[in-house]
Amino acid sequence: MPRNPYYDGPRSDHFDGMRFFVPGQHDRQEDQGSRLGAFLKWRLGKTRGAQWPSAFPSPARDRPPARVEGGELRVSYIGHASFLVQTQGLNLLLDPIFSERASPFRSVGPKRVNAPGIAIEDLPPIDAILVTHNHYDHLDLATLSLFPDARIITPLGNDHIIRRHDAKLRVEAHDWGARVGLGRDVFVHVEPCYHWSARGLRDRRMALWAAFVIETPAGGIYHIGDTAYAHGEIFRAMRVKHGPFRLALLPIGAYEPRWFMRAHHVDPEEAVRIFQDCGASYALAHHWGTFHLTDEAIDEPPKRLAVSLERAGIEPGHFQVKRPGEVFDVPEA
Repeated sequence: MPRNPYYDGPRSDHFDGMRFFVPGQHDRQEDQGSRLGAFLKWRLGKTRGAQWPSAFPSPARDRPPARVEGGELRVSYIGHASFLVQTQGLNLLLDPIFSERASPFRSVGPKRVNAPGIAIEDLPPIDAILVTHNHYDHLDLATLSLFPDARIITPLGNDHIIRRHDAKLRVEAHDWGARVGLGRDVFVHVEPCYHWSARGLRDRRMALWAAFVIETPAGGIYHIGDTAYAHGEIFRAMRVKHGPFRLALLPIGAYEPRWFMRAHHVDPEEAVRIFQDCGASYALAHHWGTFHLTDEAIDEPPKRLAVSLERAGIEPGHFQVKRPGEVFDVPEA
């Protein structure tokens, strides 16, 4: 009888005993066969996406301070969905990937076109690492092994994947709704988003995925690694439960072709809707310009974001786009 290799906990409103799902979306999250067919239709279709350059280097390189105390909030963009967040004397890495490829293979798969915005040797001591889900561009096992002393927080099932790679890592897994203390009156909340998980062809939705809310005395930080928009209920619910936020870290790339990617990733226009739904004072864009995953041009996401912000009457400074190595010193909410 088939079994879940990562998690064997009790059934819940988002776990059926084998696979996780978003409540109300169970019937929309297609089985592996139909999704594989759609993927092949996309990849083998006659029309192909825009070409990316082999290199897209950033002009910036960050050398962060050892600590940032009190209510100051310093966020460094490392690249793709990876950030260093410094506040309240804590150093947090989000979805770190320092590898050359977002792939299970060393010589095949999406290759980064710019270096990480912070060199490994320039990172300060890392207190905790938050990993949203197990896709290779977010859960990079080789990178996690570089931080044996850091506490790794991730949704259910991903701890098994990480421990199987490196048993020495300090990983802990939590369900949606968990509130986990990080110290210094800082907590991380594990919350739902419209996405899925897989490391291979046979393990779709067998580990949980999540967004994170980082609760601090100086305001909340909402980090979404990957999500669709669906009808937006989750984002409006986060505003009621945790918001309004000081900062939202929102994906803006890897969205074309829309007929296929709409169920997985938001486009820039939908990212603006999330920004409005969750009530954040500021947002910082990610998930663009590092790994060629989908069909849009490398510089299309920030251009479309700028147009969408103008149409929504939002000042560009409130939803910023950075290149790897650039820093956002976030004003107080």
